Amino acid sequence: MANKASEQRNRVQTALERVRHQIGLVLGAAAGAREMAEAELSRLMLEQEIVRIGMNHADAEQQTEWARHPAAHEVFASLGGVRNAFYTDWSTGPNTLRELVAANAPGPAGRPPGEWLGRVGTNPGVTGPGLWRVGSATAAGRDISRTFDVAVPLLDESHLAITSAPKTRPVVDGIVQNLLMRVLSAFEPGAVKVHLWDVGQLTAILPDLYPLSRTSALSLYDPTRLEDLLDELAGHIRRIHATGMQAGHTSLRELRKATGQRVEPYRIAVLYGNGETLEPERARDLKRVASGALAAGICLILVDVPTAVSASVETLSLLDERRAVSSMTGSDLVVDLDPALPSGQVIRAAGRIAEALIAKQGGPRAFADLLPTELGQESSARELRASVGFYEGEGVEVVIGDASPHALIGGPSGSGKTNFLYALLGSLAARYTPDELALYLLDFKEGVSFAGLAPGRKDASWLPHAKLVGVNVNTDREFGLALLRFLADELRRRSAAAKEHEVTNLADLREQDPGGHWPRIVAVIDEFQYLFAGRDQVTAQATQLLEDIARRGRSQGIHLVLASQDVAGIEAFWGKPAVFEQCTLRIAMPKARRVLAETNNAAVSAPKWHAVINHDSGVAHGNMLAHVPDSSSRNVFVNLQHQLWELYSGRFPRPRLFDGAHSPVLEQFPAYTELKPSSKPRALLGQSIDVTEAACGVELPRAPGRNIAVLGGATAEALSIMDSAARSLARQFDVGQVEFVLSCPIDACAPAVLELTERLRAEGHVATLADDLPATLASVAESMSTSDVATKVLLLYGVDAALPALEAKAVGQPKSGLDHLRAVLKQGPGHGVHTIGWWRSIARLKDTLGFGGTDDIGTWAALDVQGNELSPFAAGLVVHWSPRPGRALFFDRTTHSAPEVIIPFQRPDLDPAGGTP
Repeated sequence: MANKASEQRNRVQTALERVRHQIGLVLGAAAGAREMAEAELSRLMLEQEIVRIGMNHADAEQQTEWARHPAAHEVFASLGGVRNAFYTDWSTGPNTLRELVAANAPGPAGRPPGEWLGRVGTNPGVTGPGLWRVGSATAAGRDISRTFDVAVPLLDESHLAITSAPKTRPVVDGIVQNLLMRVLSAFEPGAVKVHLWDVGQLTAILPDLYPLSRTSALSLYDPTRLEDLLDELAGHIRRIHATGMQAGHTSLRELRKATGQRVEPYRIAVLYGNGETLEPERARDLKRVASGALAAGICLILVDVPTAVSASVETLSLLDERRAVSSMTGSDLVVDLDPALPSGQVIRAAGRIAEALIAKQGGPRAFADLLPTELGQESSARELRASVGFYEGEGVEVVIGDASPHALIGGPSGSGKTNFLYALLGSLAARYTPDELALYLLDFKEGVSFAGLAPGRKDASWLPHAKLVGVNVNTDREFGLALLRFLADELRRRSAAAKEHEVTNLADLREQDPGGHWPRIVAVIDEFQYLFAGRDQVTAQATQLLEDIARRGRSQGIHLVLASQDVAGIEAFWGKPAVFEQCTLRIAMPKARRVLAETNNAAVSAPKWHAVINHDSGVAHGNMLAHVPDSSSRNVFVNLQHQLWELYSGRFPRPRLFDGAHSPVLEQFPAYTELKPSSKPRALLGQSIDVTEAACGVELPRAPGRNIAVLGGATAEALSIMDSAARSLARQFDVGQVEFVLSCPIDACAPAVLELTERLRAEGHVATLADDLPATLASVAESMSTSDVATKVLLLYGVDAALPALEAKAVGQPKSGLDHLRAVLKQGPGHGVHTIGWWRSIARLKDTLGFGGTDDIGTWAALDVQGNELSPFAAGLVVHWSPRPGRALFFDRTTHSAPEVIIPFQRPDLDPAGGTP
């Protein structure tokens, strides 16, 4: 097949050279060459006459001598040769031209429009006609008048420059439209792409072709942004050149010839300059594009663009509304232009081509078209590939691997960013099994973009590849930090394994340790800028971790996908571009800014439901435009998820779901349900903000300071912490091993305290509701002198409200209730007596403890208390804490180097909003 294509191509080239030669002969004779030939003819005729006269006057002997003279032979021979060559070429030239144009401009390229207009072409685009008809010309001689066809080379052969005359814009449009329709009608749909730019018109550029604008066959460009078109063409040239070079070819024509396939469509870029001088930078860009375009199958039609290009260019200069001068042969030829095709017929023909192209591409592409025919057949050892959209009927892939380890996705609200993420995740999950790919998904904005990927009340299925799903975490920046810590720990674990096996990357590690579990990890953080929203330790630590993961994650198969509306305002990265430099994969949604390179504005003109995919750090030549199908509407992604769940759910656990909008329920929490009697009881205060579903607990050994203080006036959260601490402790003691003493001087909280008391009693424990707190404390303090005292837990609600009663001394008693409380706090933990107390203000807690008593509170959970008030209870640390609803700041001096944020459990008698029913 390749040999036949080669022979055909050679014949076309030879024929084209013959055309040029014949046109040169005819036109040379018709112009300067003809004048020279006729002058030579006159000179020779004069010499012949001189010879004849001389011979008439000479005698026979002299006539014989004249005839034998070499000059006479030369004169007669030259005369005959010139006469024969001139009249032979001149008489046969037009006919020869017609034959050669017909051979090199078959079908729509050269035939009358009635024979092809409205029909859909069938040429697959491996090779194309060498010439395309624009009109006719007349060759005139002494007694001969002949008409022949005029055609121009396009596509791989030459660019075309058209210069208009006054009031000839409709004629120019007719020339261009005729040529475009000939080309579009010659090839099968999709084999030719047309790009239109007009500096003087916002719309209505060749309006008869607009039916094609709903397909990939026609692209329009902003008249103020010629650079967008030139950047796109330059990107095609670089990409095609790189592809050809890898295959050992210097042009797309050679590549098509070698493979026998189209490989890339032909492209025709029509630029209307209206005679305006281009900016110097744009003129340079145009020259660069023109010089490499033909080798990449790109042809320029320049209309009134006053810039000379260093490439093969044929010209048409209009004289009036019917005639133009062509210099394609090196000499001027007056062309009678073909009339413009009828508008209605062009519109109908363009519509048929558009319909055929849509039908060929299977109509609008859907999410299902992104997915492979068989699920889970790919290996992630070397890289991850995912089809995310389509361009010109072909799939567009993103590649995540060593060359493009991390991705940066940008787009304003409503630009389709979430839809793109679903397309990416679905394509990845369909190609790779959960053994090959692990997903960690975080959404910082107030939404539930990823909530459906974890099991819920309405749908029990989940995405088996997902290990973590975090939603509504915009106020829980600590959760993003926890994810980064987890990834950093995993990076260290993998690095240690790689060092042990003496390898440097994941692919080699998997080869050397086939029994290990080393999937590629992709962490998707949507609206990641919220993680760096404050000037605090969270931002500082997150910045450091993210930079480290971005630098070293590539070799160990840990990849970041960071999505944001705008990355410009992330103050944490000012002067620290390392993270963004590592994100060589850039995806820009329509109207996105600052995601691609500074001079790359492709996203500004990208249409809706599209994305600009760039694997070259956002530099313009790496742009690929992709139409992203609907991937996030109801039941679109869900259908794939159900298939994957049915296929893999038996082998892989459900993902960890963290929803910042909901408080955890104690009875459903694994850390609570797994509790059993233990010699080291642990009070659960709330949920840790961590990748694992862990609870924040406090061990209560018989050691000094093992008391717990709840600080602040947030009633619901305080009751929750007190409740969960008591109930979790109750599960760790057998009946009779622990006694609970409860006191509540706050009437509004009395029902909740009573409910807890009854619950503890129902479980078989001793639970006493103290009416006289001073007397109770005195009794407890006295009992501590007994060595065999049982474990007691004092649950003191609103201690600050009881201070007046505690401070008062009974008649005849040397100590007050406050003295007994201080003794219990100081000495009680060593005797198995632990206090869990709630103070509604820091000042009242200080009053309770007295001078130097802060060491007696080894653990605290602060609610609506500012961080600067907590330093005395945090070993002098500077505490950064701004209270927020449903959260508490927890510190245990025996385990913490800094306080951590926790989420109090939801009490059974509280509504979801956290208030009392």
